[in-house]
Amino acid sequence: MSEPVQVMGGLTDADFRRTILRAIRLTAVVVAVALPLVWWKLGWQSAVYLVVGGGISASGLYEWLRLMTAVMRRMDVETMGEPAKVRPMAPVLIGFFLRMGITVVVLYVSLKTLNGSVYALAAGLALGVFSLSVEAFRMMRLWTV
Repeated sequence: MSEPVQVMGGLTDADFRRTILRAIRLTAVVVAVALPLVWWKLGWQSAVYLVVGGGISASGLYEWLRLMTAVMRRMDVETMGEPAKVRPMAPVLIGFFLRMGITVVVLYVSLKTLNGSVYALAAGLALGVFSLSVEAFRMMRLWTV
């Protein structure tokens, strides 16, 4: 079995995978912590908006991880020059575009049927960027120590 490929700064593909998985976990934790507060202050519809936005953020991070992993495996095979079995890209791309379509439908249905605060939905959608930023700062801190 080959060693993990190191990318910038001595990080491996496995390090990037762990980083994205930690960002997904952080998104879920923030939603779980903020949910009772949003429910209490803004109502159950806004709490549902927060869950929808957080779910979309987490699924976007997961799909990005799948897409990045598939591309990196293809690049690893080409650089090592050895014939290896690589999963086809079609299922990953189909899943990516299917998730985008489902996201549009979920957003449309939730906006049409619920009368909550759209700010809760925006906050949930922004959680993916927030979680990735927190993980990026953690990685930068590790590089400087």
